[in-house]
Amino acid sequence: MISKLDLYKVFHVVGKSESFSKAAKELYMTQSAVSQAMMQLERELDTRLFNRTSRGVNLTNEGSLLFEYAHSAINLIDAGEEKMIEFKRLATGELKIGVGDTISKYFLLPYLETFHNKFPNIKLKIVNGTTDELIAVLKSGKVDIVICNFPIDDPTLELRPCFEIQDIFVYGDKYKELLSKRLRIEELVNLPLIFLEPKSNSRKYVEDYLLSKGIRISPEFELGSHDLLLEFAKINLGIACVTKEFSQEYLTTGELYEVQLTEEVPKREVGICFLKRVPLSSASSKFVELIEAVTCD
Repeated sequence: MISKLDLYKVFHVVGKSESFSKAAKELYMTQSAVSQAMMQLERELDTRLFNRTSRGVNLTNEGSLLFEYAHSAINLIDAGEEKMIEFKRLATGELKIGVGDTISKYFLLPYLETFHNKFPNIKLKIVNGTTDELIAVLKSGKVDIVICNFPIDDPTLELRPCFEIQDIFVYGDKYKELLSKRLRIEELVNLPLIFLEPKSNSRKYVEDYLLSKGIRISPEFELGSHDLLLEFAKINLGIACVTKEFSQEYLTTGELYEVQLTEEVPKREVGICFLKRVPLSSASSKFVELIEAVTCD
């Protein structure tokens, strides 16, 4: 049986053409099927919609009123379908990304630039926060994807690792003599330490590793950003736990030095995550493909 929406689509075409035969040709239907569809609609509405003549059909007063509403509705549906096509072609839309400040600065920016140059009509919205905060935002639907520090233990999320990172400890000139030889990590924690604040996923990872060795830490400073860790270590306020890949400028220029440990903190990963139950938008899929094309080569 023909659906109610299809009935109105047929009605709209018949109303425009004022002919069952012309409507049938446009809709790739038989004239009989068009006539039966209009009789069905008239029965359902209990209203005569067309005056039937030997030259064709024309709308009754009731039919003219209904045609105006049907015309608006069909045009809105057509516009909606066109918009869906634009979204698929990435001619319009929005990409909402959750990411931490440090990953945004040291990893994400080149990909944002490339994506924007390729798809300039896609609006980019960036939400910053810790890993836990970003996962909560992702689950609320306020972002499409999150780029953050792994590990994450959440069965509702699809996890796509991108690259490995190494947690290290760094120091300034004041500690050069003291830290000129390799240290056991047990010795290091007796020095003044600078860590990220406890809610940070990076802090939790290193702290959990130390706890597995029976080592508890009590940092002198707990800071809200990776850049501050580097700056505090640079002015000799203590030994900072940082990400090596995001500290290369300081290490290369000799502003900071890496503590040589007898046993390194195990590497971890930065990656992309999104909800398993929610299909990615075209823009999100393209962005994930862009990153994976480089990081997964």
